[in-house]
Amino acid sequence: METIEKTCSCFGHTYVDITDDLISRTRKEIDRAVEDGVRIFLFGGRSDFDDLCYDLVTEKKNSDPRLNIQRVFCFSLDSQFRKPPRWYEKKEYESFECPTKRVNYWYTAIFFRNVAMIDQSDLILFCVEQRENSGAYKTYQYAVKTHKKIVNLFT
Repeated sequence: METIEKTCSCFGHTYVDITDDLISRTRKEIDRAVEDGVRIFLFGGRSDFDDLCYDLVTEKKNSDPRLNIQRVFCFSLDSQFRKPPRWYEKKEYESFECPTKRVNYWYTAIFFRNVAMIDQSDLILFCVEQRENSGAYKTYQYAVKTHKKIVNLFT
């Protein structure tokens, strides 16, 4: 019997207050996701919450290499895929992708990259509050329409 690896995406506002409580709740959700078969984690890398999730997924990956957890960085523009921008921190990822190769405008590309990440995901972790002009909130609204499993850790 072949095991199907599940995928999780992580999204949040650019600036998030990273508290001990948020760290604890996010760690529990990542542990729960891994227990449920998630092995692929997708990151866009432009928010404090993305960084928190990356750190916690890396912690989980390092605690048990047999889990074969894969961290995937998703660029929003094809040009970034070829030449990473200055803001891109060289973290350790198992792979890179650019799901929006035909989009050229950066803000539009970010939204469509997020949509592509959600479409690939079985679980989506958010740290998002309702802000009408927020890209993270627009991403959340799209995710809700997909009827996929969503966990919003914003309090």
